[in-house]
Amino acid sequence: MAADVPPQGSGSDAGRPSGAGRDGARRALVTGATAGIGAAFARRLAADGYDLLLVARDGERLAEAAAELIARHGNRVDVLPADLATDEGCGLVEARLADASAPVDMLVNSAGISLNRSFVRSTVADESRLLRLNVHAVLRLTLAALPGMTERRHGAVINVSSVAGFGPVMPGSTYPASKAWVTNFSESVAQSVRPMGVRVLALCPGYTRTEFHDRAGINMTKTPEWLWLRADDVVRDALRDLDRDRMVSVPDWKYKVAVFGLRHAPGRVWRAVAKDARGRTGRGEL
Repeated sequence: MAADVPPQGSGSDAGRPSGAGRDGARRALVTGATAGIGAAFARRLAADGYDLLLVARDGERLAEAAAELIARHGNRVDVLPADLATDEGCGLVEARLADASAPVDMLVNSAGISLNRSFVRSTVADESRLLRLNVHAVLRLTLAALPGMTERRHGAVINVSSVAGFGPVMPGSTYPASKAWVTNFSESVAQSVRPMGVRVLALCPGYTRTEFHDRAGINMTKTPEWLWLRADDVVRDALRDLDRDRMVSVPDWKYKVAVFGLRHAPGRVWRAVAKDARGRTGRGEL
């Protein structure tokens, strides 16, 4: 959908300025909000009493998601159709985040993509889109949100990264590199804004049951069932770690063990494991 659609009020008080929350309500902006981890964040934050601004490309799916959340929780939910792989889409969301008249208390950068081919078989257009969405949009929206948050000395940013960013587990793919950037970026920024009362968290899940792999055309049928996480559980763990003032959240003990190994095992060991796992799991992405 075109990215030049203004925010659309979907609550019972839609006549108020777009994004203005109910008196005393906290506000959260969630990207990639119509599916997967982004949708799980929207459900959880609505249940926790947040008013929401949902961002995704598909305006129809956004409207459906907003209507469901309003019916279930009675929150104000606005929608902003925007393609964050474009300058126009990022610009729309940046403008909303910078609006001091309706400040956003929490930003969740969940939008992201992967590709179902190795780098040498890819195209410049596809790789550029991946980097613009996974890296460039995260940078721009975080930078748009933080000045207001630091001035108010309150706020939080959650950037959805991946366990894949911790090591060479998927040879030939640029997806892990993009997520390594997100994690390192988030940790660095978190340290700089923590003294001003603002928290930044990199959320690094493993395999999670979402539409992510199907949309990328990645065959995950050979991935063992025990490796899969539920999106709602991932969000629960992320918000718990945010409350504990952590800068990185790795949900579930098995992925915590994996990350420890990726950080400390010799590189040759993980290169061998990655080569074997890529065949067994259908070239999956984390």
